[in-house]
Amino acid sequence: MTSHDVVARVRRLLGVRRVGHTGTLDPGAAGVLVLCVGRATRLVELLQEEDKAYRAEMCLGAATDTQDAFGEVVRVERDCAVDRARLREVMQRFVGPVQQVPPMTSAIRHQGRRLYELAREGVAVPREPRTVRIHRLELVRVEPDAGVLRAGTRITFDVTCSKGTYVRTLCADMGEALGCAAFMSFLLRTRVGELDLGTARTLEELEADAAAGGPVLLPMDAALSRWPRVDLPAEAAARVAYGQPVAAASRAAAGGPGPERAPSAPDEGETRSRRRWVRLYDPAGNLLALAEPEGRGADVRWRPRIVFS
Repeated sequence: MTSHDVVARVRRLLGVRRVGHTGTLDPGAAGVLVLCVGRATRLVELLQEEDKAYRAEMCLGAATDTQDAFGEVVRVERDCAVDRARLREVMQRFVGPVQQVPPMTSAIRHQGRRLYELAREGVAVPREPRTVRIHRLELVRVEPDAGVLRAGTRITFDVTCSKGTYVRTLCADMGEALGCAAFMSFLLRTRVGELDLGTARTLEELEADAAAGGPVLLPMDAALSRWPRVDLPAEAAARVAYGQPVAAASRAAAGGPGPERAPSAPDEGETRSRRRWVRLYDPAGNLLALAEPEGRGADVRWRPRIVFS
């Protein structure tokens, strides 16, 4: 099932046309796929920029044309022999900014066509390396549990990375650095931004909830809680609903932190302005907008950037 298939199924389930996802999940992968419904579709572009976390497995000793288990084997390295110290050393080298060449199975466009469309026709085109960031790379287990890793060894690891990172390419590149071919044999997306497997529901669970008349959707706040909350008085809330800026003094009156304090950002790649965003609410507790501060001193105002009303 593709990410598009999931969107189509949720549209039918909810009877809502405005449904979008915040980043594709490969058909052979499993895990978190964030869907935005109705007004929340205004968050798609923002949430696409969020960090993602995965649990992945790579298999040593072979390379495939798709860098995963679904492709054709193009090279075999039967003499592969690596100890754990070497494995940890190589994994550490891939933490931080790294260069990746997008795989031909990606959705990147080349002269108006998706790379995966060209790949299906047996066409390969040159691709420029792109810089991505690996925030965390942690070894989970090695199977079989031996001192020397050989062809056929499966290595499970957790990775937290920036938007645009291809975990299959990470597996292939680490395999090359180890002196062994490698491909990705399993992938589970465990988190997108603040939304993880603990808050996710399967399609079957969503259908059961809908049939029982229970809650199906999470509030938008669930994906935005790292930005501070600002409760506005009625007059200021009415202005924000029309996209107009309001005095940042509203924040102090609501008992929140002052306008000088910016929320911490977990993503080093996030723009400086977004790190300082806040959530604006009306007196009834409804989320009105995401806003950023502009001006200085007593003249600081909250400028709405995404309005939901």
